[in-house]
Amino acid sequence: MKLIVAIIQDDDAGNVIGHLNDDGFQVTRLSTKGGFLRSGNTTILTGVEEEKIENVLHILETNCKSRNQFTTLPAPYGSVHGFMPKPIEVRVGGATVFVIDVEQFHKF
Repeated sequence: MKLIVAIIQDDDAGNVIGHLNDDGFQVTRLSTKGGFLRSGNTTILTGVEEEKIENVLHILETNCKSRNQFTTLPAPYGSVHGFMPKPIEVRVGGATVFVIDVEQFHKF
């Protein structure tokens, strides 16, 4: 058994969870926040058998698309009088996925 941990954009979470549930996967959804953009993410946890890993990865890859977004970085070391940050374009989205071996699994 494997534990799949997927960090995705909040915008993609509904579709991903819907498709995973439709294919019979049970998921746990956690609200998380990224460190760089400080924007909301969703972290999905799902336990799967080895032969089902590719199914989950396909759903994630199909439904988690990268996109460009403009953001302003916070002032260094807090607020600086007169500092007006320039918006920068960054690539967000997609999925960061970890597949972890599960030594034991219990459901009570």
